Amino acid sequence: MPATDRTTLAAPGSSGLGTLPRTALTALAPAVWGTTYVVTTELLPPGHPMFAGLLRALPAGLIALAATRTLPRGSWWGKAAVLGVLNIGLFLPLLFTAAERLPGGVAGTLAAAQPMVVAVLAVLVLRQRLSGRRLLWGLAGVLGVGLVVIGPSAALDAVGVAAGIGSAATMALGVTLTKRWGRPEGASPLALTGWQLTAGGLFLLPLTFLFEGAPPAVDGRAALGYLWLGLVGGLLTYALWFQGIATLPVTNVAVLALLSPLVAAVLGAVLLDQTLGPVQLVGFALALASIVAGQLPDRRPAPARS
Repeated sequence: MPATDRTTLAAPGSSGLGTLPRTALTALAPAVWGTTYVVTTELLPPGHPMFAGLLRALPAGLIALAATRTLPRGSWWGKAAVLGVLNIGLFLPLLFTAAERLPGGVAGTLAAAQPMVVAVLAVLVLRQRLSGRRLLWGLAGVLGVGLVVIGPSAALDAVGVAAGIGSAATMALGVTLTKRWGRPEGASPLALTGWQLTAGGLFLLPLTFLFEGAPPAVDGRAALGYLWLGLVGGLLTYALWFQGIATLPVTNVAVLALLSPLVAAVLGAVLLDQTLGPVQLVGFALALASIVAGQLPDRRPAPARS
Protein backbone atom coordinates (compact mmCIF):
# COMPACT_ATOMS: atom_id res chain seq x y z
CA MET A 1 0.00 0.00 0.00
CA PRO A 2 1.41 3.47 -0.86
CA ALA A 3 2.66 5.62 2.01
CA THR A 4 -0.06 8.21 1.41
CA ASP A 5 -2.71 5.53 2.02
CA ARG A 6 -1.43 4.98 5.55
CA THR A 7 -2.04 8.59 6.58
CA THR A 8 -5.28 10.42 7.23
CA LEU A 9 -5.46 11.51 3.61
CA ALA A 10 -8.63 9.50 3.32
CA ALA A 11 -10.38 11.84 5.75
CA PRO A 12 -9.82 15.38 4.46
CA GLY A 13 -12.66 16.79 6.46
CA SER A 14 -12.10 14.97 9.68
CA SER A 15 -11.62 16.92 12.84
CA GLY A 16 -12.55 16.81 16.50
CA LEU A 17 -11.06 16.39 19.93
CA GLY A 18 -9.01 13.42 18.75
CA THR A 19 -6.94 15.63 16.48
CA LEU A 20 -6.43 18.43 19.02
CA PRO A 21 -3.02 17.25 20.36
CA ARG A 22 -1.67 16.75 16.82
CA THR A 23 -3.02 20.13 15.76
CA ALA A 24 -1.43 21.82 18.79
CA LEU A 25 1.95 20.22 18.06
CA THR A 26 1.75 21.21 14.40
CA ALA A 27 0.78 24.77 15.36
CA LEU A 28 4.03 25.07 17.30
CA ALA A 29 5.91 25.20 13.99
CA PRO A 30 4.43 28.43 12.55
CA ALA A 31 4.30 29.91 16.06
CA VAL A 32 8.07 29.41 16.42
CA TRP A 33 8.61 30.72 12.86
CA GLY A 34 6.93 33.90 14.08
CA THR A 35 10.02 34.54 16.24
CA THR A 36 12.21 34.81 13.13
CA TYR A 37 11.67 38.55 12.71
CA VAL A 38 12.68 39.55 16.24
CA VAL A 39 15.61 37.10 16.23
CA THR A 40 16.81 38.44 12.88
CA THR A 41 16.54 42.11 13.81
CA GLU A 42 17.87 41.82 17.37
CA LEU A 43 20.53 39.10 17.18
CA LEU A 44 21.76 38.51 13.62
CA PRO A 45 24.14 40.65 11.53
CA PRO A 46 22.16 42.72 8.99
CA GLY A 47 22.27 42.23 5.25
CA HIS A 48 22.64 38.43 5.17
CA PRO A 49 19.13 36.95 5.05
CA MET A 50 20.10 34.10 2.70
CA PHE A 51 22.98 33.12 4.97
CA ALA A 52 20.45 32.95 7.81
CA GLY A 53 18.25 30.72 5.67
CA LEU A 54 21.22 28.52 4.82
CA LEU A 55 22.15 28.04 8.48
CA ARG A 56 18.51 27.39 9.28
CA ALA A 57 18.38 24.49 6.83
CA LEU A 58 21.66 22.76 6.04
CA PRO A 59 23.19 22.08 9.50
CA ALA A 60 19.82 20.90 10.84
CA GLY A 61 19.40 18.63 7.82
CA LEU A 62 22.83 17.10 8.27
CA ILE A 63 22.15 16.53 11.99
CA ALA A 64 18.90 14.72 11.11
CA LEU A 65 20.70 12.58 8.52
CA ALA A 66 23.40 11.65 11.05
CA ALA A 67 20.80 10.82 13.70
CA THR A 68 18.58 8.67 11.49
CA ARG A 69 21.24 7.19 9.18
CA THR A 70 18.54 6.84 6.55
CA LEU A 71 18.91 7.96 2.93
CA PRO A 72 16.23 8.15 0.24
CA ARG A 73 15.76 5.21 -2.06
CA GLY A 74 14.63 5.01 -5.68
CA SER A 75 12.23 7.77 -6.72
CA TRP A 76 12.51 9.39 -3.30
CA TRP A 77 15.85 10.96 -4.24
CA GLY A 78 13.95 13.11 -6.72
CA LYS A 79 10.91 13.60 -4.50
CA ALA A 80 13.03 14.69 -1.52
CA ALA A 81 14.91 17.16 -3.74
CA VAL A 82 11.65 18.64 -5.10
CA LEU A 83 10.11 18.95 -1.64
CA GLY A 84 13.29 20.44 -0.16
CA VAL A 85 13.53 23.07 -2.88
CA LEU A 86 9.82 23.99 -2.67
CA ASN A 87 9.43 23.98 1.12
CA ILE A 88 12.81 25.52 1.95
CA GLY A 89 15.26 26.27 -0.87
CA LEU A 90 12.96 28.42 -3.01
CA PHE A 91 10.57 29.51 -0.28
CA LEU A 92 13.16 31.23 1.92
CA PRO A 93 14.82 33.41 -0.79
CA LEU A 94 11.42 34.49 -2.13
CA LEU A 95 10.21 35.29 1.38
CA PHE A 96 13.36 37.29 2.21
CA THR A 97 13.14 39.17 -1.11
CA ALA A 98 9.55 40.12 -0.40
CA ALA A 99 10.42 41.17 3.15
CA GLU A 100 13.25 43.41 1.94
CA ARG A 101 11.25 45.11 -0.84
CA LEU A 102 7.83 45.40 0.78
CA PRO A 103 7.53 47.59 3.89
CA GLY A 104 4.91 47.48 6.56
CA GLY A 105 4.20 43.78 6.65
CA VAL A 106 2.85 43.48 3.10
CA ALA A 107 5.04 40.40 2.62
CA GLY A 108 3.41 38.71 5.59
CA THR A 109 -0.02 39.44 4.18
CA LEU A 110 0.85 37.94 0.80
CA ALA A 111 2.29 34.88 2.54
CA ALA A 112 -0.99 34.55 4.43
CA ALA A 113 -2.68 33.69 1.12
CA GLN A 114 -1.12 30.23 1.34
CA PRO A 115 -4.23 28.50 2.80
CA MET A 116 -6.33 29.60 -0.17
CA VAL A 117 -3.71 28.31 -2.61
CA VAL A 118 -3.61 24.99 -0.75
CA ALA A 119 -7.42 24.76 -0.90
CA VAL A 120 -7.23 25.01 -4.70
CA LEU A 121 -4.24 22.68 -5.02
CA ALA A 122 -6.03 20.10 -2.86
CA VAL A 123 -8.62 19.87 -5.63
CA LEU A 124 -6.07 19.64 -8.45
CA VAL A 125 -3.45 17.43 -6.79
CA LEU A 126 -5.30 15.50 -4.07
CA ARG A 127 -8.66 15.30 -5.87
CA GLN A 128 -10.50 16.72 -2.88
CA ARG A 129 -13.77 18.61 -3.11
CA LEU A 130 -13.41 22.39 -3.38
CA SER A 131 -14.56 23.99 -0.15
CA GLY A 132 -16.05 27.45 -0.58
CA ARG A 133 -16.15 27.82 3.20
CA ARG A 134 -12.40 27.27 3.45
CA LEU A 135 -11.75 29.77 0.67
CA LEU A 136 -13.89 32.39 2.42
CA TRP A 137 -12.20 31.83 5.76
CA GLY A 138 -8.84 31.89 4.01
CA LEU A 139 -9.71 35.30 2.60
CA ALA A 140 -10.79 36.41 6.08
CA GLY A 141 -7.43 35.25 7.42
CA VAL A 142 -5.55 37.29 4.81
CA LEU A 143 -7.66 40.33 5.69
CA GLY A 144 -7.05 39.80 9.40
CA VAL A 145 -3.29 39.48 9.00
CA GLY A 146 -3.31 42.53 6.74
CA LEU A 147 -5.06 44.60 9.41
CA VAL A 148 -2.48 43.46 11.98
CA VAL A 149 0.73 44.04 10.04
CA ILE A 150 0.14 46.57 7.24
CA GLY A 151 0.78 50.16 8.27
CA PRO A 152 -0.78 53.25 6.67
CA SER A 153 2.42 54.08 4.76
CA ALA A 154 2.82 50.66 3.15
CA ALA A 155 3.95 50.84 -0.47
CA LEU A 156 3.94 48.21 -3.20
CA ASP A 157 6.91 47.10 -5.26
CA ALA A 158 6.34 44.90 -8.32
CA VAL A 159 9.31 42.60 -7.68
CA GLY A 160 8.45 42.36 -4.00
CA VAL A 161 4.80 41.55 -4.71
CA ALA A 162 5.83 38.87 -7.23
CA ALA A 163 8.25 37.38 -4.67
CA GLY A 164 5.59 37.42 -1.95
CA ILE A 165 3.04 35.68 -4.15
CA GLY A 166 5.73 33.26 -5.30
CA SER A 167 6.66 32.37 -1.73
CA ALA A 168 3.02 31.60 -0.87
CA ALA A 169 2.56 29.51 -4.02
CA THR A 170 5.87 27.67 -3.56
CA MET A 171 5.19 26.71 0.04
CA ALA A 172 1.58 25.78 -0.79
CA LEU A 173 2.73 23.44 -3.56
CA GLY A 174 5.36 21.95 -1.27
CA VAL A 175 2.79 21.33 1.47
CA THR A 176 0.37 19.73 -1.01
CA LEU A 177 2.99 17.46 -2.57
CA THR A 178 4.24 16.48 0.89
CA LYS A 179 0.70 15.29 1.61
CA ARG A 180 0.36 13.62 -1.80
CA TRP A 181 3.60 11.63 -1.60
CA GLY A 182 3.41 10.78 2.10
CA ARG A 183 6.44 9.09 3.64
CA PRO A 184 8.25 6.06 2.22
CA GLU A 185 8.30 2.72 4.00
CA GLY A 186 11.02 2.56 6.65
CA ALA A 187 11.63 6.31 6.87
CA SER A 188 10.86 8.15 10.10
CA PRO A 189 9.41 11.68 10.18
CA LEU A 190 12.83 12.95 11.27
CA ALA A 191 14.48 11.26 8.28
CA LEU A 192 12.03 12.87 5.86
CA THR A 193 12.66 16.22 7.53
CA GLY A 194 16.41 15.73 7.21
CA TRP A 195 16.14 14.95 3.50
CA GLN A 196 14.19 18.12 2.82
CA LEU A 197 16.32 20.39 5.00
CA THR A 198 19.49 19.05 3.40
CA ALA A 199 18.13 19.39 -0.14
CA GLY A 200 16.91 22.92 0.56
CA GLY A 201 20.21 23.86 2.21
CA LEU A 202 22.28 22.51 -0.69
CA PHE A 203 20.09 24.49 -3.08
CA LEU A 204 20.70 27.64 -1.02
CA LEU A 205 24.45 27.12 -0.63
CA PRO A 206 25.64 28.45 -4.02
CA LEU A 207 22.92 31.13 -4.11
CA THR A 208 24.05 32.49 -0.75
CA PHE A 209 27.67 32.98 -1.79
CA LEU A 210 26.63 34.25 -5.22
CA PHE A 211 24.34 36.99 -3.93
CA GLU A 212 25.82 37.75 -0.48
CA GLY A 213 29.51 36.88 -0.82
CA ALA A 214 31.53 35.93 2.22
CA PRO A 215 29.60 35.11 5.41
CA PRO A 216 29.40 37.77 8.12
CA ALA A 217 31.34 37.80 11.38
CA VAL A 218 29.44 35.84 14.02
CA ASP A 219 29.58 36.99 17.65
CA GLY A 220 27.92 35.40 20.67
CA ARG A 221 24.52 37.01 20.06
CA ALA A 222 24.53 36.00 16.42
CA ALA A 223 25.56 32.44 17.31
CA LEU A 224 22.63 32.21 19.72
CA GLY A 225 20.29 33.48 17.02
CA TYR A 226 21.58 31.02 14.41
CA LEU A 227 21.29 28.15 16.89
CA TRP A 228 17.67 29.08 17.59
CA LEU A 229 16.84 29.34 13.89
CA GLY A 230 18.62 26.08 13.04
CA LEU A 231 17.79 23.72 15.90
CA VAL A 232 14.40 25.03 17.05
CA GLY A 233 13.19 27.04 14.04
CA GLY A 234 14.56 24.46 11.62
CA LEU A 235 15.00 20.88 12.81
CA LEU A 236 12.32 20.70 15.52
CA THR A 237 9.62 22.78 13.85
CA TYR A 238 9.94 21.28 10.37
CA ALA A 239 9.70 17.78 11.89
CA LEU A 240 6.48 18.82 13.63
CA TRP A 241 5.21 20.55 10.48
CA PHE A 242 5.80 17.61 8.14
CA GLN A 243 4.35 15.17 10.68
CA GLY A 244 1.26 17.37 10.92
CA ILE A 245 0.90 17.36 7.14
CA ALA A 246 1.08 13.56 7.18
CA THR A 247 -1.52 13.05 9.91
CA LEU A 248 -3.99 15.95 9.48
CA PRO A 249 -6.06 17.26 6.57
CA VAL A 250 -3.76 19.43 4.49
CA THR A 251 -6.13 22.42 4.43
CA ASN A 252 -6.30 22.36 8.24
CA VAL A 253 -2.51 22.46 8.45
CA ALA A 254 -2.14 25.23 5.88
CA VAL A 255 -4.31 27.71 7.79
CA LEU A 256 -2.10 27.28 10.86
CA ALA A 257 0.58 29.23 8.96
CA LEU A 258 -1.38 32.39 9.87
CA LEU A 259 0.03 32.01 13.38
CA SER A 260 3.46 33.11 12.17
CA PRO A 261 2.69 36.81 11.46
CA LEU A 262 0.43 36.96 14.52
CA VAL A 263 3.21 35.74 16.84
CA ALA A 264 5.60 38.17 15.16
CA ALA A 265 3.18 41.02 15.88
CA VAL A 266 2.80 40.01 19.55
CA LEU A 267 6.56 39.77 20.04
CA GLY A 268 6.98 43.14 18.36
CA ALA A 269 4.54 44.65 20.84
CA VAL A 270 6.05 42.93 23.89
CA LEU A 271 9.77 43.14 23.11
CA LEU A 272 10.13 46.01 20.63
CA ASP A 273 7.53 48.44 22.01
CA GLN A 274 5.45 48.27 18.84
CA THR A 275 1.82 49.17 19.45
CA LEU A 276 -1.27 47.19 18.55
CA GLY A 277 -4.16 49.61 18.08
CA PRO A 278 -7.89 48.86 17.74
CA VAL A 279 -7.60 48.06 14.04
CA GLN A 280 -4.75 45.60 14.69
CA LEU A 281 -6.72 43.93 17.49
CA VAL A 282 -9.75 43.48 15.21
CA GLY A 283 -7.49 41.95 12.58
CA PHE A 284 -5.92 39.71 15.21
CA ALA A 285 -9.34 38.41 16.25
CA LEU A 286 -10.36 37.86 12.62
CA ALA A 287 -7.18 35.91 11.86
CA LEU A 288 -7.62 33.76 14.98
CA ALA A 289 -11.24 33.06 14.00
CA SER A 290 -10.00 31.96 10.57
CA ILE A 291 -7.49 29.57 12.16
CA VAL A 292 -10.16 28.03 14.42
CA ALA A 293 -12.68 27.77 11.57
CA GLY A 294 -10.04 26.11 9.43
CA GLN A 295 -9.89 23.21 11.89
CA LEU A 296 -13.61 22.47 11.68
CA PRO A 297 -14.85 19.73 9.36
CA ASP A 298 -16.76 20.59 6.22
CA ARG A 299 -20.45 19.97 6.50
CA ARG A 300 -21.59 16.90 4.68
CA PRO A 301 -25.15 15.85 3.91
CA ALA A 302 -26.59 13.42 6.41
CA PRO A 303 -27.05 9.88 5.11
CA ALA A 304 -30.55 9.04 3.93
CA ARG A 305 -32.67 7.09 6.37
CA SER A 306 -33.78 3.63 5.26
